[in-house]
Order: sequence, then structure tokens, then C-alpha cells
Amino acid sequence: MSQLKAPIADAASVDAAIENRFCVRAFSPAPVPRQSIEAILRVASRSPSGTNAQPWQVYVLQGASRDALVEKVCAAYDEGYRNPAAAARFQEEYDYYPRQWIDPYLARRRENGWSLYGLLGIAKGDKEKMHAQHRRNFRFFDAPVGLIFTIDRVMGAGSLLDCGMFLQNIMVAARARGLHTCPQAAWNHYGSIILPHIGASAEEKIVCGMALGWADEAARVNTFQTPREPVEGFTRWLE
Repeated sequence: MSQLKAPIADAASVDAAIENRFCVRAFSPAPVPRQSIEAILRVASRSPSGTNAQPWQVYVLQGASRDALVEKVCAAYDEGYRNPAAAARFQEEYDYYPRQWIDPYLARRRENGWSLYGLLGIAKGDKEKMHAQHRRNFRFFDAPVGLIFTIDRVMGAGSLLDCGMFLQNIMVAARARGLHTCPQAAWNHYGSIILPHIGASAEEKIVCGMALGWADEAARVNTFQTPREPVEGFTRWLE
């Protein structure tokens, strides 16, 4: 059937997959079938990209490859926590966050961080517990599937926008299948460890990581929900 005329029979389900996507931070160890991952990536590949460049590369880590990467990066993160000079060796290749935060973004960031830590009983200034919670990023929050996304270094900043649309399609397609995800910029600092491990070429750089799996429904952290601005807060109507 023509893409132009293909009907969307159940718009409510599409909306539900988008609206019920959130960052899961505790996963069940139950495996995800390879055919499910392949189906999600196939659907996501229909994402738009400038001149149809499709700049994304995806590395799917499971089993021993996932576990080995987790141990390597956790060790580097722990060393950096103890020794700031060691932490300085690991730098992200592009600025995911601003160098100088301003409101309203700073206020939203603080609300997000302290709401999450409050839910988990982590008091302000408790560096050990903060370190332990952030470290869970590097275990993919115990998800059985870890995804690492890269692009070629030659690509421009617009390719990051293309990758963002690809990532969103993955998360929505996963949610439609009962799976959950957590996109993770935390991995970006450890390209010097990750890229050799996954067999990426020297011409690639990391965009981000992502945890994929079945949510641990008993985990308190998965009750955390972030607010969203109302439409009138970010929209200007011009007539």
C-alpha cells in the first residue's frame, strides 16, 4: 500500500506508545529475543535524515560482550571517582549539555535530579550514594540489552538531529512491544574504552547508549515520572 494513503487504524495506540515511554532505571534480567530487537531496528530505520544519509550505526551488546563492557567502564568510573586526574582522561566528544546552565533549563534539571534522588532516599551531598546511583548507568540499569550508537566523525551537527529521531523511533517501537528503554548520554565520556570494545572504526564517535529490556515492575525507581510543559508553554501561534 502507498505510504501516502496507508491508514493509521489505531491512533490511540500510537499516542499511548509515545506518552507511556519513560526512562526505566531498573530492568528484569529476562532476555529480549533477537527477532524483537531486529524488528524494532527495522521499524526505526524509517526515521528521516538529511538527504537520506541515515548516519546512525548501532552496536547491540548482550551476554558476555555486554558484561565485559560493563566491567571495563564501571572500573574506569570508579577510578575517576577516587582520582580526579584519572577522570580527566575521559572526555565526551561533543557537548551534550550546555557549558553554562540558565533558567528555565537549570530549574528543570534541578527538579529532575532532586526528585529522583528524593524518591531513592539519597540526601543532598551524599556523594557515595550519588556515585552508586550514577554508576548504574554503566550497568545499563541491569537491562539484558545495551545499545551503543555512533556516527562517522565526518558528519555535521545535523546528523545528531537525525540520530535523535532514530532513537525516538526505537524507543516508541520498543514500547509498542511491551519493552522499555533508557537513553543514556553517560556513556559518551568513555569512547576510548567503548569504541575498541565494540569494534568501531577510528572514524566513528559515540552519540549515546541505551538500555533495552523488560521493566522491573517492583522497583521503586520506576515509579518516577517527570513533568512536561503544557503546549501553551512552548508554542507561539502566528497568524
